[in-house]
Amino acid sequence: MRVEAAPVTTKGLMIAAPTSGAGKTTLTLALLRAFKDASKVIVSAKSGPDYIDPRFHQAASGKPCVNLDAWAMTPDTLNSLALSQTDNAELMIVEAAMGLFDGAANGKGSAADLAVALGIPVVLVIDCAKQAQSVAALVHGFRTFRSDIDLAGVILNRVGSARHEKMLRDALAPLEVEVFGAIERSDALGLPARHLGLVQANEHPDLDAFLKGAAGVCRDRIDLDLLAHKAVQLSDAKRRSRDLPEPLGQRIAVAQDVAFAFAYPHLLKHWQESGAELSFFSPLADEAPDNSADAVYLPGGYPELHAGKLASATRFFAGMTEAANAERLIYGECGGYMTLGEGMIDAEGIRHRMLGLLPLETSFKARKRHLGYRKLRPLKGAPWTRPLTAHEFHYASIMSEGKAARLFAAEDAAGNQLGDLGQTIGTVSGSFAHVIACS
Repeated sequence: MRVEAAPVTTKGLMIAAPTSGAGKTTLTLALLRAFKDASKVIVSAKSGPDYIDPRFHQAASGKPCVNLDAWAMTPDTLNSLALSQTDNAELMIVEAAMGLFDGAANGKGSAADLAVALGIPVVLVIDCAKQAQSVAALVHGFRTFRSDIDLAGVILNRVGSARHEKMLRDALAPLEVEVFGAIERSDALGLPARHLGLVQANEHPDLDAFLKGAAGVCRDRIDLDLLAHKAVQLSDAKRRSRDLPEPLGQRIAVAQDVAFAFAYPHLLKHWQESGAELSFFSPLADEAPDNSADAVYLPGGYPELHAGKLASATRFFAGMTEAANAERLIYGECGGYMTLGEGMIDAEGIRHRMLGLLPLETSFKARKRHLGYRKLRPLKGAPWTRPLTAHEFHYASIMSEGKAARLFAAEDAAGNQLGDLGQTIGTVSGSFAHVIACS
C-alpha cells in the first residue's frame, strides 16, 4: 500500500524597512539564494506594483515571484495568489515596498497592511550607517506604532565595525528584540539602478556571481535557522476567488523582451488558467505577433532606450499593422501605449517613428514624473467593462494627441478625479496605466 506524502506546510515572513534604500532588496535576494543553497524549497512575493524586483527574486530562488498589492487587490485575491506560489515550499519571503507603513496617497495599501492580510511577521532591515543608540528609539517606534503588526526582529545593515555593532546591540538589549544578524557596510552589495528602479535582472552583467557573494555574506552574518523559525504558517486560502481582469482574447500574443518586460505574472497566469493561450514575441528581435492570435498585448518597459531599434523593426511593424487591419484587439500599457503612437522623442531629443496605430506623440526630452495608484472606469472601446485598479509610473510627457475616444475615466488613490485618459480607435487601445486587478 502506497502512502502519499503529506503536503508541505508553507510558512511566511516579510522583509521590510523603515525607509526605501535601507537594503531590503539586496538582503531579500541574499536570503533567497542562501536558503536555496541550503536545499530549502523557498518562494517569494513582492509587495506593491513592481516589475523589476520580482525578476531578481526569481534569479535568486529559481522560482517565479508574485506581486501582492494590498491597495489594488482584495484580501481574498492576496491570499489566493500567495498560496498559489507555495506548492511544496517550506518558506515564503515577502519583500516590502518603501517604508513598512508607507502606502498610497490615502494611506492604504502599505506593506504593513499586506503583512496583516497574510498573517505573517515582519523582519525589519535597518540602515545603521549613520546612527548608533538611536536605533533603539526607531525599533521601539516601529514595534509599537501598530498593535496588529508582529515584529519578529531586526537585521542590522551597513554596520561600520565590530564596535559599532556592539553599540547597536547594547542599545537594543533592553527592548528584548531579536537581532538576527548584522551586515557590514560593503560596496559589493550594491545593484545598478536607472530611473524606474534597478537595472533589469537580465541586463545585469554577472548577476549569479553577485547573488552567490551576497548569499555568502548572509550565511556568515545572519542566523538563518532562527529567521526561518520565526516564520508563521500561511492560512489556507486556495479556494478563495481572485478578482482579476479577464483575458484579452482566446489566443493572446504578448510582446516580451527588455523593452517590453513589465507584464504582471499574476495576470498572464490568470489568463492562462482562464483558458487563454499565450504566445510570446520580441519586437526588438523584429518578430511579429502570431498570426493566429486574436489579441495582442504590448506591456510596459523601456522602449525609450531602444527606440531606434524599434523604429527599424520592419516585420514587427508589418505584423502589428496587419493585426490592426484584421480588427484584432490590440492593447498597450505605458511603454506599449507609447509604441502604439505615431512617434517617440528620446532623452537626446531625437524623434523615432512608432507604429502609428494611435494619434499620440510622446517625449522623454521633457521629463516629468507621473506616479500613483489609479482607479479606472472603462469607457466604450476598453478591453474590460468592470472597474479596475491600476498604477502609473513614467517620466514621459504627451506632446500631442489626435482625435480618438478616451479609454478610462480615472481617479487617484485619494478619490480625486483625474479626467479621462488613454485612447482607443477601432480595436486598438492603450493608456499609461498598468492594470493590476478588479476593484
